Amino acid sequence: MAQRTQGSGRRVVVIDGARTPFIKARGRPGPFSPVDLAVAAGQALMLRQPEAMAAVEEVILGCGAPTSEAPNTARVAALRIGLGDDIPAFSVQRNCGSGMQSIDTGYKYIADGRADVILAGGTDALSHAPLELKSETAGWLADLRSAKSPQERLKVAAEFRPRMAEPVVSLIRGLTDDVVDLGMGETAEVLAHEWQITREAADTYALGSHNRLARAQDEGWLEEEVVTLFSPDGKVYDRDDGVRPNTSMDKLASLDAAFEPPHGQVTPGNSSQVTDGAAWLILASEEAAEKLGAEPLGVIEDSEWAALDPKRMGLGPVLASTPVLTRHGLSLDDLDLWEINEAFAAQVLACLAAWQDKAFCKDRLGLDSALGTIKRDKLNIDGGAISLGHPVGASGTRIVLHALNALKRTGGKRAIATECIGGGQGGAMLVSSL
Repeated sequence: MAQRTQGSGRRVVVIDGARTPFIKARGRPGPFSPVDLAVAAGQALMLRQPEAMAAVEEVILGCGAPTSEAPNTARVAALRIGLGDDIPAFSVQRNCGSGMQSIDTGYKYIADGRADVILAGGTDALSHAPLELKSETAGWLADLRSAKSPQERLKVAAEFRPRMAEPVVSLIRGLTDDVVDLGMGETAEVLAHEWQITREAADTYALGSHNRLARAQDEGWLEEEVVTLFSPDGKVYDRDDGVRPNTSMDKLASLDAAFEPPHGQVTPGNSSQVTDGAAWLILASEEAAEKLGAEPLGVIEDSEWAALDPKRMGLGPVLASTPVLTRHGLSLDDLDLWEINEAFAAQVLACLAAWQDKAFCKDRLGLDSALGTIKRDKLNIDGGAISLGHPVGASGTRIVLHALNALKRTGGKRAIATECIGGGQGGAMLVSSL
């Protein structure tokens, strides 16, 4: 594992942040595009922090599945939010790490003195992932368009076959690793097998995620974080709607394996949900925040990216978080809170098991002994992607925002937000309260 030393740039704070409710995809395009979601969250921030938003010098937005109408989602969103024609904006794509990559890029720009205030976030509307033509169908259409005479067009038309009308579901294709030819759920099955994660353990974890989110919603703990949306048909979205507060172990146990039937461990009940959502953070140098009179949520302390075998992409949080801990002389228990994006319950549990395994910590992390255990009362205390959903481009921003809000609420000092990334990567960000 490559090691680096912590940079010595300016201190970077998070002035504020907001996100939309995460809306579960239900088999058809949802009411909002990726840009719509980003605009809604951004406009709410603009109303809440007008002076900080007026000081924004650049916009960086993660998006895993941009639409053809807005390939540079960041620029379209920035203009619609009302930030001005003269504010540069660009989109970033690191699969599940896109929303964290936007923060990391802005954090480093500010730390290096290239900017003072940056709006960074992530968005995705996975329900809008397009249906694509098969190569065979595209070739047939090309032949039809290039036919010179009615006779040639009739000849080409006669070559059409019913199978050519079947679309390629781009979301399924995008969630399949091209190098190892495994879907993301199948990579979770690899970890479940290697780390002996049982179906019961995965379902127990999933049940906890739903219960924790339901409690957070009932207690009003997410009200400052989540902004209300109104769809064109007048429907109100004011909370993450994928939560199932009435689920049970019996209901979860009744679900069939999704990726390796009949004996696989990964089911729709213990996996993250396909979801639409967006989130933003306003990043600033400490000096700029003081001039604006802002009261920041907290500080971005450090970040790390790691890579590993795509078949085991779910262990990315372990490889990304450990160097951060090492640089700061921290143990797992020194963190007050952990946000590990819940791509799959088996994947999160495998990460916890890896940190407890002496051989893995020695061989893969370069440590002398096992790193230890993350206490369950410090991990994803208000639920995670299993109950909230996982709009790929937005999740990295959400977990950083929520880590800061949860620290503020609980009186904690430090947290790590970390995630696995399709393609065999991991990202981690150390944040602290003020």
